[in-house]
Amino acid sequence: IVFLTAYVMIRGFLKSDEQRRKNELDKSNQETVLPLRLQAYERMALLLERISPESLVMRVNQPGMNARQLHGELLASIRAEYEHNLSQQVYISTEAWEKIKIARSNVINLINAAKDQVKEDATSITLSQKIFEQVLQLNSPPIQESLYFLKEEIRELY
Repeated sequence: IVFLTAYVMIRGFLKSDEQRRKNELDKSNQETVLPLRLQAYERMALLLERISPESLVMRVNQPGMNARQLHGELLASIRAEYEHNLSQQVYISTEAWEKIKIARSNVINLINAAKDQVKEDATSITLSQKIFEQVLQLNSPPIQESLYFLKEEIRELY
């Protein structure tokens, strides 16, 4: 009986000690991972802002460019921004990452559609105007839904 009592007490003590250690480890992991996750969401929001058609055109368009050159530079800029942030998908939800990929695809499709509507020898200004016209025709900018989704997920972290 004494042995059984000692066994039950020691087992209970070991279980509570194991649970305490697990809780400490979870807390330590949370303290490490949460800042990384927040930084990833911040970088994804920045990515979306940087690939928005308005921001892209204003940043990439240079005097003397033609529409073909601007088109190529816009797509290259989107690709570079996306590739620069690929590793951040580890820290955000799968759904958030999918929304970002959809936004990226929508921006590329919008730029390609605008390019198809201008002449081959058009200026970069003409292509820029077409892009802005296409954005205005949309109910919401191509990045808006993804950006809203990211903000909602960040709110859930707090």
